[in-house]
Amino acid sequence: MPKIPKERLSIYRDLKRDFKEEKFINLHPIQRGGVLTPEARKAIVEFADGYSTCDWCPPKTARLDMIERPPIAQFMQDLAEFLGMDVARVVTRCREAQFIAFTMLGDPGDYVVLDSLAHYSTYTAVELARLRVKEVPHSGYPEFRVNLEAYADKIEEVKRETGKLPAAVLLTHVDYLYGNLNDAAVVGKICKEYGVPFILNAAYTGGIMDIDGKKVGADVITSSGHKSWAASAPTGILATTSEIGEKIFARSKIVGDWSKRKFGIKEYALLGCTVMGAPLMTLIASFPHVVERVERWPQEIENVRYLVEQLERIEGTRQIGVRPKNHTLTHIESDGFFKVSEAHKRKGYFLYEELRRRGIVGVQPGLTKHFKLNTYGLSREKVEKVAQAFLEIAREHGLAVS
Repeated sequence: MPKIPKERLSIYRDLKRDFKEEKFINLHPIQRGGVLTPEARKAIVEFADGYSTCDWCPPKTARLDMIERPPIAQFMQDLAEFLGMDVARVVTRCREAQFIAFTMLGDPGDYVVLDSLAHYSTYTAVELARLRVKEVPHSGYPEFRVNLEAYADKIEEVKRETGKLPAAVLLTHVDYLYGNLNDAAVVGKICKEYGVPFILNAAYTGGIMDIDGKKVGADVITSSGHKSWAASAPTGILATTSEIGEKIFARSKIVGDWSKRKFGIKEYALLGCTVMGAPLMTLIASFPHVVERVERWPQEIENVRYLVEQLERIEGTRQIGVRPKNHTLTHIESDGFFKVSEAHKRKGYFLYEELRRRGIVGVQPGLTKHFKLNTYGLSREKVEKVAQAFLEIAREHGLAVS
């Protein structure tokens, strides 16, 4: 049996994170909405053991979503209600939720109409489901605004080419590149007119801002617990209307030839139970906080607009994407910082290092001309500190500040 040296094993014994919330202001674009609550941190320890949620698994159903102690069954109901939907399940990731929806709604070769700023994982989920993509265009630089009315054109295009409607339509509620918030109701209305299932990818919106799925006409909502619900990874959310839920959460009809066993209680697209233990319990433990925090969304928008206003005082710096900002994920273009990086001995790393020296992290190391940040959940005091840090760095490196 191969032996791993003891000195190498020692690196696994005392794992610590560099950028703790209490030590740094973290602007990382995908981390802000996933910062755990104190209740969630407590739940991690309580339910850290692998199958610790299954102490009271009901023997007749043996289904995760039917466990009452801890209150998983009740949470699934409340989660659906919170999103304005009828049925909800927790899966491993938002991309898995999309894959499940695509697989259950389409047949190989069918089309999915989606926005051209969709995350790469949406494309791979379509591909794995053996479906094809038809893209709705965006306006390009500098707004990158998706033409929502063009969803109807693309549905018609699929109909002309294949003789049938797309298997589904997907809209990325807020894209990961520019943080543009799309009006889901526009696409929901188009989908209702054509009778095509509408999937709303709320990876960056569910759990941080108010969403009413039925109000916007969504048949399916997918979201990311570790991006936007103050939960530990991996957690994803799949919520549906009752009608679409009958297709997506269909139960197994297979019978074992030898054993004659039946598995009719199992929702086969979920492969039985999904997320067990700590990730699920952090999602549940943070839920009361999440329900309350979505009411503070207007303050979050005030904060990010303030930061953009301050950053644009710096020579050659501007926000890319739709203006004014309606989401906290922000794409910054800075010809000024890029100009500094060309002459600096640390090149593009100078900005990251200057920020870190001031207790600010999350901007990707090496980037100056284009970088993303996210202010979600930061106090106004911390946002002001971030603004002052950028202004100070600009002045110290000879950039004009208005």
